[in-house]
Amino acid sequence: MRALQTKPYTPDYPRLCAPLRVGPVTLRNRMCSAPMGFPDLTADGCLTEGAIAFYENRARGGAAIVTISEAVVDYTHGKSHGRLINLQNPDVLASLTNAARAIKRHGALASIELNHSGMLSEFDVIESERAGDKLEHWGPVDTTLPNGSFVRGMTREMIAETLALFAKGAAMVKRAGFDMLMLHAGHGWLIHQFLSPLTNTRTDEYGGSLENRSRLCLEIIDAIRSAVGRGFPIELRFSAMENAAGGVTLEQAIEFAKLVQDKVDILHVSAGGEPDFGVTHPPMFAEPGVNVKYAAEIKKHVHIPVATVGALNEPEQMEEIIASGKADIVCMARALLADPELPKKVEQNRADEILRCIRCFVCHAERMLTQTRVCALNPEIGREYEAKFAKPATASKRVLVAGGGPGGVQCALTAAQRGHKVTLCEKSGRLGGNLNCETNVPFKSAFPKYTATMKRRLELAGVEIRLNTEVTPELVRWFAPDALMVALGAEAAVPPIPGLDGDNVVLGTELDLSEEKVGRRVVVLGGGMVGCESGLHLALKGHKVTIVEMQDKLAPDANPRHRPILMKLLDEHTTVRTGLTAKKVTPEGLLCTDKRGEEVLLQADTVLCAAGLKPLRDGVDALRGTAPIVEVIGDCVKPDIIRGATFRAYHAALDI
Repeated sequence: MRALQTKPYTPDYPRLCAPLRVGPVTLRNRMCSAPMGFPDLTADGCLTEGAIAFYENRARGGAAIVTISEAVVDYTHGKSHGRLINLQNPDVLASLTNAARAIKRHGALASIELNHSGMLSEFDVIESERAGDKLEHWGPVDTTLPNGSFVRGMTREMIAETLALFAKGAAMVKRAGFDMLMLHAGHGWLIHQFLSPLTNTRTDEYGGSLENRSRLCLEIIDAIRSAVGRGFPIELRFSAMENAAGGVTLEQAIEFAKLVQDKVDILHVSAGGEPDFGVTHPPMFAEPGVNVKYAAEIKKHVHIPVATVGALNEPEQMEEIIASGKADIVCMARALLADPELPKKVEQNRADEILRCIRCFVCHAERMLTQTRVCALNPEIGREYEAKFAKPATASKRVLVAGGGPGGVQCALTAAQRGHKVTLCEKSGRLGGNLNCETNVPFKSAFPKYTATMKRRLELAGVEIRLNTEVTPELVRWFAPDALMVALGAEAAVPPIPGLDGDNVVLGTELDLSEEKVGRRVVVLGGGMVGCESGLHLALKGHKVTIVEMQDKLAPDANPRHRPILMKLLDEHTTVRTGLTAKKVTPEGLLCTDKRGEEVLLQADTVLCAAGLKPLRDGVDALRGTAPIVEVIGDCVKPDIIRGATFRAYHAALDI
């Protein structure tokens, strides 16, 4: 536990912790929860208890504003995903009211994002809920989408109907008790479609000049203002650029900001259109805060508060953003999945306890795949409501955890937080398990931070950590724990290929320890995610990298949000050879055969073996039956991404 405060409190990040007055409301600090949807809603678009608990968790964690995401004003023509909040449904009022109350009772301001997806309606809907050809898409002009869907250009009557729906939706959220609202005018949705020269080729008063293309947005703001009055803050979210020739430019965004600044209270500056997922949601390959520059430039030209968003979770960086005047507010979405208490920890000078988002996109991908919200690092995400009813441990038990990888440390932490006396033993001299092989990879810099933070959390929770200690049956019998949690992990799978034991071979799991041995020309054996990311890392350092994969597809284990970005970078920086079977490692490189059986020699100074992982099942089997409770978790069951290890470990600890 931390020592009691013995000196007057002084915040480590005074500007980040400073309040901000916006019209009639006051933000308690400068850290806000950006919109992030919780897809587990009712079929008619009402928030569930789970959704309300998800947003309440962010308020409890200290965010100044918690913005509920994806409230749709036109559920017929403007719904982008399978289930969103339906502001046309009168029955949604009760759940909105309960959500606003849940947020506000923790001192946060309750906000909600109003949106209309326009011509991209149902673009990300699961097949079983797709309306198909029956859906009429609305947009700036008549057009046909790449998937064959027809878009009808909005007439003045359709525009008038849409204005009325925005006004009606705004009136409802104010009635529900929200303190303010956000209007989404970016990321490729309807208002952005009118703002962008790429999608708006109208020749009437809604097209052509920037002023005309801005007209729909201005009219929507006026309609909302007429419904909510002057004392209800409006935050306008828009994209400061599009990653396509002929799209919105920063210069246009500056002029747009000037046009709208007297009609709204906060300018929330984001970036990118619908195809630009990696711009609107910066991946691990982008620099932290990569989009801050757009907010900083726009702030020079306006007189109202400016918010910035995108890959922000480092207190030092966020403090500098506020102190230097680049923005007045920093907004976080994924960062508050990894650690909803980030703002509170900043205010309490506990930055060493913040679990930083690793930008792996598991949160976004899981929504596409299962219509749920999860986090790779935080197993409590998605079960916030369920967690309220978790039964306490019946008695404090002696718990021994074998293994200090992600599964082991999560299990030890959760068990200790539930009141058990926990000892964690790790065979090597450091925690982290196979995450350590990526210690030197710049775009994986969040991984060693994750390990360091978890170590700090373990210490504060009172977990005894014993490094260089292998858990054997003899040790277990001597220790006599009530519960043994086995998280031994996995080792590199080395296929029976002649030469893989040579001096010119480096195992992917040992890259951090052997990188100085890697020559200029590298052949990566194995096109899974580890091989691809390791190969990309070496290529970015100047090595000439060829990735070899027996199958036709690289990185099938990468999630559908991460994989396209990874593939693009591999195309730019490496050579990829699929359909090759490795036969032999020679001093000259890797000898393979193609699908026709013909030999192919890939010349290399170093062969990096990334052929997968093999569970340490022998060690697991030896420990079975050595304690009254034995649970096996993590990669020693089946190699998986970090989310699989943390999720199983967390719940295993709850079961003790």
